[in-house]
Amino acid sequence: MRIDKFLWSTRYFKTRNIASTACKKGHAKINGQKAKPSREVYPMDEVIIRKNQIDYKFTVLDIPSNRVGAKLVDIYRKDTTPKEAFEHNELLQHSKDYYRKKGVGRPTKKDRRDIDDYLEAPSENKDLDNNTSDNNNKEEE
Repeated sequence: MRIDKFLWSTRYFKTRNIASTACKKGHAKINGQKAKPSREVYPMDEVIIRKNQIDYKFTVLDIPSNRVGAKLVDIYRKDTTPKEAFEHNELLQHSKDYYRKKGVGRPTKKDRRDIDDYLEAPSENKDLDNNTSDNNNKEEE
């Protein structure tokens, strides 16, 4: 069975077209080698899929004849994805929760202060330079 069809039939991707696109972009590897969408999958192959910043690893146990239900997926593959991959993804989600998307709403008080600090920092140095040069000019006179 083709790798794109296998990924679609075991519900890693919603459509076969999305699975095929992922393979073309190099997100699918079979036994450590990048796989084109037409690459054949056989039982006992090690497959790595990169999806949503997680590397899913699994071993092909059997080839389904058609798309299978979610409860029957484990008959056709053995999932060997390390738990660290999911924990890393969870940390990324928590770090992104603080920031708003660009262009959404007014700046928060913290954002405004950061903007003010950024804009005022160079101008304060110019004022200090002007004051010292004025003092030097007065001393010369």
